[in-house]
Amino acid sequence: MSNPWEEISLNDYENHMSLDSVNQLQIMNSIMKEQFEDYPVSMAMVLGVAGGNGLEHVSRDKYRTVYGVDINEDYLRIVSERYAHLSDVLKCLKIDLINDADQLPGAHLLIANLLIEYIVYDAFQRVVCKVNPEYVSCLIQINVDDKLWVSDSPYLHAFDGLDEVHHQMDEDSLLTKMQEIGYKDILQARIPLPNGKAFIRMDFQNVKINSYF
Repeated sequence: MSNPWEEISLNDYENHMSLDSVNQLQIMNSIMKEQFEDYPVSMAMVLGVAGGNGLEHVSRDKYRTVYGVDINEDYLRIVSERYAHLSDVLKCLKIDLINDADQLPGAHLLIANLLIEYIVYDAFQRVVCKVNPEYVSCLIQINVDDKLWVSDSPYLHAFDGLDEVHHQMDEDSLLTKMQEIGYKDILQARIPLPNGKAFIRMDFQNVKINSYF
């Protein structure tokens, strides 16, 4: 059975996310700038890289390798074309994170923005343990009222299939799951969004001995 993310066009996704009434692509871009800059690392991995939003903040002076991981092969092709100037740094990997996490390489920083919702906590734990990063920076979306988790827009029905794989996240559960595998929380920030929603950024550091390869 295919993953619903393999059927969603990048145009529909990016057009929806960038609407003024949604404003998530723009906010996530500014957050990714901080994520890339905040930690003293030279290798990063972006899970659910989609069209590469935020990759323009990758500094070649700082990073020797940035992995862009996604299940959608078309997304990865477009990312490679858009960021051809980073071809010596950016490595695109088509990987099903639920079933094939063992194929992931290691990285110092793991960025997972609006991704955990679609693979749930246990699969994310397996991913983190395989990548074994020093730092993990996550972005989850929460609804502060009873509105639908996808904001209304002309592109709304492009995401109908995601109901099969989407799970609502919360800060306490993510914190518990990360602590179970040896990560302590080092940052929590709440970013309000339109339509009664908010982003929660949660960063973690590996407290296990010899975690940094």
